[in-house]
Amino acid sequence: MKGRILLRRLRHFLNAKLTSRTVLLNSGDEAVQLLGKFDQHFALIEDQFAVRLIPRGHELILEGPEEEVEPLYQMFQELLKQIRKGHLFSGREFEYALKLTREGDVEQLKELFSDLILVTPRGRQIRPKTFGQKRYLEAIRSHDIVLCIGPAGTGKTYLALAMAVEALKNKQVQRIILTRPAVEAGEHLGFLPGDFQEKVDPYLRPLYDGLYDLLGVELFQKYRERGIIEVAPLAYMRGRTLDDSFVILDEGQNATSEQMKMFLTRLGFDSKAVVTGDITQVDLPRGRYSGLEEAARILAPIEGIALVYLTEKDVVRHPLVQNIIKAYEQYEGLKEKK
Repeated sequence: MKGRILLRRLRHFLNAKLTSRTVLLNSGDEAVQLLGKFDQHFALIEDQFAVRLIPRGHELILEGPEEEVEPLYQMFQELLKQIRKGHLFSGREFEYALKLTREGDVEQLKELFSDLILVTPRGRQIRPKTFGQKRYLEAIRSHDIVLCIGPAGTGKTYLALAMAVEALKNKQVQRIILTRPAVEAGEHLGFLPGDFQEKVDPYLRPLYDGLYDLLGVELFQKYRERGIIEVAPLAYMRGRTLDDSFVILDEGQNATSEQMKMFLTRLGFDSKAVVTGDITQVDLPRGRYSGLEEAARILAPIEGIALVYLTEKDVVRHPLVQNIIKAYEQYEGLKEKK
């Protein structure tokens, strides 16, 4: 199959009107960003476009049919603009940009990469990497309650944390409240050793890690000591009214129906709530229904509440993660048919 595709592209290359474009680079670092370490992006490009890539000093020459060369040239120009603004592209981002270009959506790259949320203390720029993620961010900006459902690796929690930190820095909220159901693989807090904090820390560690990255350890600890940032199990939200807050419920698929209703009705004035979860990874006891799945069905028609679904196309981890998710989805689909 692949051989036939290559042969067809070769014929297209030979029969089409050929053209040449030159991408000018300012440094070797820019070449590495565009072509990948050890030129690993070459194979990706040549697999999808009938072009020749010729690196020559601080130039990258593109040769081939005009309809193949031109969109690729435009993609490189847009990526270079972002690189020169300080954005470091991952291999996954490059693959996504290449995919959009192949599908004729190269003009959308500017829209995608221009959405900068914040810059971390280490200088890393946080922005959406896919259009699914961009829709997620836009939903958070325009709605007071957002339910985001998607598989692992789609940035559900991390982007919500980034938006919360941005809102805090811009004084749109007075505090950030993060919570998770303390339900994982049948364990309960009472059976774990240590005091309360030691019991809940394993459940909340992913939230700590995200905030360490976004704020730095010292600022996070400072905010936490002052009560500006609060991290606690979901059960401890009961009876509270959360005003002037950005509230995130992570792993929402493990909240019961009662817990989900309790959490959503805590929202006070000038606050936002984001619920994230993967409804294919429910750890509740057998017979208990996921509160997130139920809420998605009940609340979807309500104005002011946004429901966002991310898919394997929005996975920003190792490329194999996409294939793993697809394989499990196919397997689950076969099981349901039996």
